[in-house]
Amino acid sequence: MASEHLAYNKCNERSRWSMKVSSKFRAGAIAAVAIAAVVATSVLPASAGQYDFRKAVPGSGKGITIGLIGLDDAIGFGKDVHDSIAREAKAAGAKLIFCDSKLDAAKALNCAKTFKLKKVQGYLNFQPVASASAAICKAGPQVPVIAIDIEQDPCQKAFMGADNSYAGEVTGKALGNYFKSKFNCEFDSFISLEDYGVGVVNAARMGGYRTGFESVCGKIGDKLIQIDAGRLEPALAKMKDALTTLPNAHKIAVVAINDEGIQGAFAAAKAIGRDGDIYAGSQGAAASAHCDIAKNTHWIGATAYFPERYGEIGVPYLLDLIKKKTVPFQLKIKHVAVNADNVFKLFPASKAKCA
Repeated sequence: MASEHLAYNKCNERSRWSMKVSSKFRAGAIAAVAIAAVVATSVLPASAGQYDFRKAVPGSGKGITIGLIGLDDAIGFGKDVHDSIAREAKAAGAKLIFCDSKLDAAKALNCAKTFKLKKVQGYLNFQPVASASAAICKAGPQVPVIAIDIEQDPCQKAFMGADNSYAGEVTGKALGNYFKSKFNCEFDSFISLEDYGVGVVNAARMGGYRTGFESVCGKIGDKLIQIDAGRLEPALAKMKDALTTLPNAHKIAVVAINDEGIQGAFAAAKAIGRDGDIYAGSQGAAASAHCDIAKNTHWIGATAYFPERYGEIGVPYLLDLIKKKTVPFQLKIKHVAVNADNVFKLFPASKAKCA
């Protein structure tokens, strides 16, 4: 995620999550110490090779029913992932049952129960609350599961999506190179718009940003400001507050766990006349961000996740698992650095939309 792709803003929905989930995992209530605890107790996906996309073989899913627990179709990244999985399922001849979690663990739990009733033979899970995964796994059918971008222990048979640390490094380094060439690595603050609720994914991706930036410009140190605000709405609110505390800062690096966080950051900065003070990098490079990347000279870069092609990994490998074939546990996307110079070369269909 990313997905695009993954700082989920429905804190109130998380707080209503009625299962026995420790409060330290709930978004908006996780302090820095709790984040360290999440990382210490989570299984960090091991380093593994990135895999090429592969189109579903026509007829390979004939007679098979698969499921998808979606992220939220109201979010561009999530919708792109859904559409690509639907496309590849149709190409394979498989029946797809889709259930949208809408960023809500309780809804995802009900999706899993529905899949059990519908007798799905395997499913892909893109629900965002990592701490709820065990309950969701238990509620669903005991069939092969592929996690998308967020760990879904203990039932995941494979994890597909971001190579999070590397993905963060790609854009962190690009941002560092920009600050080196433009400001000789001088910066006033480094604002990190994160999503504490996704646990280890957040730690790896946002840590990757810092690793990449520091490889060019040295230690960030006490200039780092971490905020649980990785989506559009919380970024809009909290970015204004952050900028208010930095009235004399004009060289601010801003990174987010996805594209929407940066869109929110720019909207917040523009509302108070500070959009010229921030220089940003994002994760996902989803279609909804292509125009901004191309036109906003302060949006320095993004790491592409190609959510519109996730189905070209998820569907073929899920069908392989259902047929009891061996599948690598790590199915990581081949990430690409995106900027104003190459965004339309990588995504030519977006050029006309951004004219």
